[in-house]
Amino acid sequence: MDRFAELQAFCLVAGSGGFSAAARQLGVATSSVARQVDALERRIGAPLLNRSTRSVTLTDSGRAYFEHATQILAALDEADDAAAGRDGEAGGVLRLTAPVTLAVRAIAPLLPELARRYPRLELDMRLSDSYANMVDEAIDLAIRIGTPEQQPNLIARKLAGHRRHICASPAYLQARGVPAAPAALAGHNCLQFSYGAKRHSWRLRLGGEETAVDVRGNLNVNNSEMLRQAAVSGLGLALLPGWLIQPDLDAGTLVAVLDQYETNPGEMDVGIYAVYPASRRGSVKVRVFTELLAAGLQAYSL
Repeated sequence: MDRFAELQAFCLVAGSGGFSAAARQLGVATSSVARQVDALERRIGAPLLNRSTRSVTLTDSGRAYFEHATQILAALDEADDAAAGRDGEAGGVLRLTAPVTLAVRAIAPLLPELARRYPRLELDMRLSDSYANMVDEAIDLAIRIGTPEQQPNLIARKLAGHRRHICASPAYLQARGVPAAPAALAGHNCLQFSYGAKRHSWRLRLGGEETAVDVRGNLNVNNSEMLRQAAVSGLGLALLPGWLIQPDLDAGTLVAVLDQYETNPGEMDVGIYAVYPASRRGSVKVRVFTELLAAGLQAYSL
């Protein structure tokens, strides 16, 4: 059996999480894909996939094999492009994950320019505020907010800073007053983003000195756009990123308070990062996308 076909079938099954989805992409019967993966496992002498009636996941051996297999297929694509005179031109499928609101605000406006510059590039975007397993889900690139992950098989490139502002509507500040010092936040209705672990404090830093203030409010939500709308509506103070609220700050529908302080709910030194597997090092499609996004983020208050 064709070893290339086996590799392609296996990578598509691993990436899509099922034999049927892989078969649709290849335009063949599901049974054909299953035979190719079975033949690959027999030839190697190890199971690569855990199969159940509900899902297909990689075994430990499958994870390692998948990393090598994707590199082989990527190298073949590059060889084809070089032979066809397309060396250095971004093309193929870029599987990308990003936080929902960041993608809508900062990535969506870039799509027309991306399509104009790289007509052969196809995006497969999976938007989620939770971290995807990049190997199991065959992700080429993850855009993440926070501090870089210390994993030997991942590369993190900082695209921009991530400044947050404590802000509220003019109506709220007129009714409740403008907090003049961090301690005053404890007396305000502080709208909060719901993180995985419960956090009830905001941290502020000025001149190297940090202050943690316990805050309370009547809204906890795991979507920053809804939090922004609640703040604009006058419900309370919110801690929101510049890339999200810059238009509101410019228009005056939100006002930043205590803005001489650096503010965060957790670690101070956070940023917006492009994270990709070490096997994607040198990938043209990863490079051109991250460069365009980094340039686009410069338009925001970060």
